[in-house]
Amino acid sequence: MNRLKRDKQQMILNLMVEGNSIRGCERITGVHRDTIMRLMVSVSEACRYDMHSRFHDLECNYLEVDEIWTYVGKKQKKLTEAERNNGCQKGDQYVYVALDRETKLVPAFYIGKRNSLSTYNFMAELSKRIVGRFQLTTDMYRPYVDAVIWTFGRSVSYAMLRKLYHGDGSGREGYSPSRLRGTDSSIIIGDPKPEKVCTSYIERQNLTIRTQLRRFTRLTNAFSKTLDNLKASIALHFWHYNFMRIHSTIKMTPAMAAGIVSAPLDWDTVLTYGNTLDSI
Repeated sequence: MNRLKRDKQQMILNLMVEGNSIRGCERITGVHRDTIMRLMVSVSEACRYDMHSRFHDLECNYLEVDEIWTYVGKKQKKLTEAERNNGCQKGDQYVYVALDRETKLVPAFYIGKRNSLSTYNFMAELSKRIVGRFQLTTDMYRPYVDAVIWTFGRSVSYAMLRKLYHGDGSGREGYSPSRLRGTDSSIIIGDPKPEKVCTSYIERQNLTIRTQLRRFTRLTNAFSKTLDNLKASIALHFWHYNFMRIHSTIKMTPAMAAGIVSAPLDWDTVLTYGNTLDSI
């Protein structure tokens, strides 16, 4: 069976994690988009396995959690009544992300609808990765409270933060939000440090996602056609972010800062996992 050369595979993966669309990669590399998609899906499985095997017994001091919106196939308002009622995977999807504000590591993420079930599943996934007590900050989305209590009990210091903006639109430029006029925090569990109750780091992580994943770029025609493709692109992105990309603030990869690896990894790590590319 014909197979792409290793350097061509690496080139395609680098293009995808740097914000290029599938068709853009096709034009640059000359590789058909169906082959590019098979490569992405195949390597993403190795990325998920690698993160699952490495991310356990992590010690974090301060975690921030948020969710970022995207959609599959078409936006929620475009779904038919039948699609809304039969659990269709199209429409709005949210990527739940946890970020360690000190090491910049993303130890857990989850893709699903923005509801109580997805929130619980995300927190359950996070609880498998972290050991010891830590401080957690989320926004004011109510399902977080029950999900945190169900999964962590009283073993975390947990606070919710709400950012307050001017309601008259003053200070707003283009698509930027109105000018911030203050914050309001609520202590839910334990005794979190007030100066560490913050969601600014995870909100900055949302910008990284929108910048480096073409299907998250607003006001374009780039979007995921299936939920599986969305999950594959997210796994690819976070593996690259955690293990390959040198973070400008800490001058190393997040996985290095967390003590998981001693040096940046490269694509060969996942390209050689279990003959993942047999179908390409």
